[in-house]
Amino acid sequence: MTVTLSATEAPERPAHRDGNVLRWLSAYTASMIGDSVYYMALAWAAARTGSASETGVVLAAGSIPRALLLLGGGVLADRLGPRRVVLASDTARCLVILGLAGALLLTSPTVWMLIAVALVFGAADALFLPAVGALPPRITAAGQLARVQGLRGLATRGANVVGAPLGGVAVALGGPVLAFAAAGVLFAVSLPLLLAVRMGPLPAPEQAAGPAGTAWRDLTDGLRHIRRHPMLGPLMLVVAVSELGFVGPLNLGLILLSQERGWGASGMGWIIAAFGIGAGSSALLLAVRGRIPRAGLVMCLTVLIGAVAIAALAYAPSVPLAAGVAVLIGLFAGLGGALCGALIQTAADPAYLGRVTSVSTLFTHALSPLSYPVTGAAVALWGTGPVFVASASLCAAGAVTGLAFTQLRRAELPH
Repeated sequence: MTVTLSATEAPERPAHRDGNVLRWLSAYTASMIGDSVYYMALAWAAARTGSASETGVVLAAGSIPRALLLLGGGVLADRLGPRRVVLASDTARCLVILGLAGALLLTSPTVWMLIAVALVFGAADALFLPAVGALPPRITAAGQLARVQGLRGLATRGANVVGAPLGGVAVALGGPVLAFAAAGVLFAVSLPLLLAVRMGPLPAPEQAAGPAGTAWRDLTDGLRHIRRHPMLGPLMLVVAVSELGFVGPLNLGLILLSQERGWGASGMGWIIAAFGIGAGSSALLLAVRGRIPRAGLVMCLTVLIGAVAIAALAYAPSVPLAAGVAVLIGLFAGLGGALCGALIQTAADPAYLGRVTSVSTLFTHALSPLSYPVTGAAVALWGTGPVFVASASLCAAGAVTGLAFTQLRRAELPH
């Protein structure tokens, strides 16, 4: 008699040696590089086509459907299965961007054309992000999810490092047409890799709790699952509060700090690179170790240390010292974020994982960027130092919130 083991029943294999995980990781990396090239091409085309304010509108347009449709994307991921939704959204992104590249061969870009593409791309992103976050528990064992988060972090950092220069080279050689075409090809490369990924079924009891009824009911069921869960609710609070304190200083705030100190673009570049080194190191640590003991406690403490480093960054007197502090921010905040992602994936019922992921993504990709105008206005009034300290305090409040919940503080990742 022959027994066939599913992906979740097979003997556990380290994620970095699992061909199934590596196919998913390769597809994810290609898609993330495509993202970076696309945004570079969009920014360049918008800047050459319209005014500074119109360029801002083009770049912001994609965030509107992303924010409005993210929760619905989570519902679809749970209803239809995450791989179907990832394939459909990646295919849509590929066709839209290649279609734009083809159109630009025949006509010059207009602001309205770029806004329309950004809106469609943002809508596809709203489907892609929750679904890609719901895939890991279906392709590897629970004990490997932390390692997968580390590998995913490395892929994201690598895509950021490779994507922007690749987009710049494509724009220099062939203008936005070549850059958009390159992004479309990268999305196309991810599709056969995703098709080759084997998916394990959900356990029977969790399938019974899966989506049923209207889409609205599915969404409210997912939110209720988070609210009633002893760990997911606190985790979402940590994500929401700490991200609001983290995003402003590390994006807009860093630009304003470099201008205030006279460090220039090169100084800011060194600081950003140092942050990337720290974040990449934390991702590598998690990918190699696979499991961090007392993950809940370590997550909260690393976010807290990262918050202290954010406050210290505003008072660094030179670029080398600021870069050293940025390494610490990337290392501790990066490790805390990766552990938070792993805990969410292991705590959530897999039947609800698309919806759970959509809520956490809403905080990290849609709502937290709303802090940019507040950060800019506050720096204009009080300077960078007080604003960085206030933002760090908010980030630290998220970590302290996590420490206040016993079950989260004592949470462990699966062996």
